[in-house]
Amino acid sequence: MADVVLSGAMRSNLLSMQNTAKLLDQTQQRVATGLKVSSAIDNPQSFFTAQGLNNRASDLNTLLDSMGLAVQTLNAASQGIDAIQKLVQQAKATANQALQTTVTAATSSSVVVPTDYSTAANSGLTLTFKIGDNASTSITLTQNVTSAGVLKTALSGQVSGLTVSTSGGQIKFSVASGDNFTVSGTAVGTAVAAKVSTTNGVNRNKQVDDYNALLDQIDQLATDASFNGINLLQSGSNLLVNFNERQTSKLGVNGRDTSSTGLGLTKLDYADFETNDGVKAAQALDDRAMAGLRTTATSFASSLSVVQSRQDFTKNMINTLQTGASGLTLADTNEEGANLLALQTRQQLGISALSIANQSQQSILKLF
Repeated sequence: MADVVLSGAMRSNLLSMQNTAKLLDQTQQRVATGLKVSSAIDNPQSFFTAQGLNNRASDLNTLLDSMGLAVQTLNAASQGIDAIQKLVQQAKATANQALQTTVTAATSSSVVVPTDYSTAANSGLTLTFKIGDNASTSITLTQNVTSAGVLKTALSGQVSGLTVSTSGGQIKFSVASGDNFTVSGTAVGTAVAAKVSTTNGVNRNKQVDDYNALLDQIDQLATDASFNGINLLQSGSNLLVNFNERQTSKLGVNGRDTSSTGLGLTKLDYADFETNDGVKAAQALDDRAMAGLRTTATSFASSLSVVQSRQDFTKNMINTLQTGASGLTLADTNEEGANLLALQTRQQLGISALSIANQSQQSILKLF
């Protein structure tokens, strides 16, 4: 107040107390917030530098989450390849079982072919052959059957896989693949009128079915190895990992077709396992598929190592940025605590000094 006149000593003490109060407020704020720079007013250079460091640390944290997802995507692909390798090994083992199974031809009993039928009784009649799961084949006789040899000639080469043989006046049917077969119809009077059925052969059809079932499982597994919408076990599904906030440092991982078709494996027909050479050809394809899977697994492992290395580097960089920002803005609580105690003491001393200065004016009252 302009109308109040203070002595020099009192004014000096008052200014000192005001400065102390200002410093006390500042110190109390630092102790409460833990920051020595909480706004641009405190220290513009430190504040904006720290803000830039924290902003970059935040951007890298976002990228770090993306890297974590990439690691899991590559892990899912790697686990899928391991499982597919086991299925391919099982397929090869199934082929080995086929090699250990000796194919035995299925043969019918000998059938007597009489030769005393007229042309009208023997020509134009039909025999129907059914081998395994193949479609039935019907053959209509166009000539008079006068002997087993004539019937053999009429049937030979007409049905795939069927062998016709004769002995004396008898005829016999056989299938080298070992598949069950039937011969039915009315031909050559009553000699072949009844249905001929045989199941005495040994084949590898069960191994073919098991092999094909494993290929189905490979296809299903390759489809199911997806993580976060990305399946690296399918072609056309790619992974892109950014390592910096400007997207100038990155890694691309291309998906591989690990379905049975992509591995060069195809479904088998029963005829494919009829010979040992056919089985060994399937095993050669299995070996080639295994080699391809190992190459793919190595490629994914290399990419995984790169992503994990960049992940560790990014974690350390984030820590460095945050430490740098903290060094610019964080208060030393020990120091600020000591400052607070000193300022509180100074404030009390100021009050005492102001009281002493005031006593010099009070002594004037004694004159009245």
